[in-house]
Amino acid sequence: MTFQEFLNVAFSPVNTVLSVLLVLSVIYWFFTILTGLDIDVGINHDLDGGADSPDGHVHITDHDPSAWMQFLKFLNLDIVPMTYFLTLALLITWLGSFYLNYFVPMPVWVGITALLPLMAGGILLTKIILKPLNPFFREINHKGERAHDFLGREGRLKSGIQGDKIGMMEVFIGSDPMTLMVKSKDGEKLEHGIRVMIVDEEPDKRLYYVQKSMWS
Repeated sequence: MTFQEFLNVAFSPVNTVLSVLLVLSVIYWFFTILTGLDIDVGINHDLDGGADSPDGHVHITDHDPSAWMQFLKFLNLDIVPMTYFLTLALLITWLGSFYLNYFVPMPVWVGITALLPLMAGGILLTKIILKPLNPFFREINHKGERAHDFLGREGRLKSGIQGDKIGMMEVFIGSDPMTLMVKSKDGEKLEHGIRVMIVDEEPDKRLYYVQKSMWS
């Protein structure tokens, strides 16, 4: 394969988007290595499902009924950082699409249609490849996350909660904002934007119970 052939396949109508995303991923990791800054990303979940995590992992509790969140847990994204998972899944998908289009010439629409099973296969293969590293990632998460005592802290709700509904709350540790998953302590309706206080927590500290602050 010549370099020109490589470019023709890599930036064909089918592979251009994947190739651009892969280049951006390489730039991201290059920047991370040079600067030492890990600009990891969490996931913005729906209001009933979770929160964008400050540590770049998906925080999922047993209280979460969301099928989407359970799917993320199936992929071990509550353990594996999103950037690791997405980069490897993207690379596998790109390789599959690249070699498929190189060895099996096909119409553009067929190649684009083939991306769906390739993405699904890339995601599942990424889960399998990273599974042996789960204990490593779990240990990193355990030792790398700074422990904070949130009991008694106040902040504002980013979503309304009532009954068993899970919402989001923003608190500040110094000048750093952190987003927590919260429920109403007594099931009382608490509106979006009001100031609340954390009065209790789950043993794993993934879910906190709040009530209306006396200063709200």
